[in-house]
Amino acid sequence: MEWTDQALVLRMGAFRESDLWLKLLCREHGLLTLFAFGGSRSRRRFCGCLDVQCRVRSSKDGRFLNLEEAALLQGPRLLRCNWQRMGLAANCLRFVEAMGVGEDAATEAFLLVEDLRAVLEAEKAPPVLLPLYFRLRLAGALGFAPNLGQCGRCGRTISEDALFVVDEGQLRCSSCRSSRFELERYGVEIPAQGLDLLRHVQQSFPSGWPDGELPPPVRRACARAIDGFVQYHLGLAWEGNYFRRV
Repeated sequence: MEWTDQALVLRMGAFRESDLWLKLLCREHGLLTLFAFGGSRSRRRFCGCLDVQCRVRSSKDGRFLNLEEAALLQGPRLLRCNWQRMGLAANCLRFVEAMGVGEDAATEAFLLVEDLRAVLEAEKAPPVLLPLYFRLRLAGALGFAPNLGQCGRCGRTISEDALFVVDEGQLRCSSCRSSRFELERYGVEIPAQGLDLLRHVQQSFPSGWPDGELPPPVRRACARAIDGFVQYHLGLAWEGNYFRRV
């Protein structure tokens, strides 16, 4: 079987003396690991965040995929000399790897990462909470979006401050959270400004995310809510330079 697709190079590693393995996010085929035989002898080295057009062929026994040809479409420029932004990119790309992307969500995930790359290549400073926003947005693209619009108990649309109940991934309005049981649960108080921001993040790409300074209480509430949701429902926690299962 042979196919052609647009892909982003997320990571690479050595395999035997002159061969490489590549982790690619393909627009139509999702997250895949391919082998590039003789790839280390190429005069154009592979690196992270490359946008390529690739031709892929499966092995004769169908157990693995071989990269037959790759044409560079776009490559990083600012990221090559800005280690802080490269760190942000690595954080987000590790989350893509940890989550995995199948064919059903491949196109949206690819466009999301492609837009992220464009934001990190721009001169303007990215949002402070960019990696956390990305986790919330990718989780939604893969079908794990928390309900941040209505109360999870009474169904009322919420426009004011609310309690985010982490283990349910739902909000509680002021009326439904009045019971002692609700107050004792693991929850995060999110101001109305923070809820509006997180809803916007869920529905847009990185280039549309606000980059202005948030009040510290709002920033901390948003960070705690996203991190708690990812750890409890997706079982992933950032540790050092990778995600570990929790």
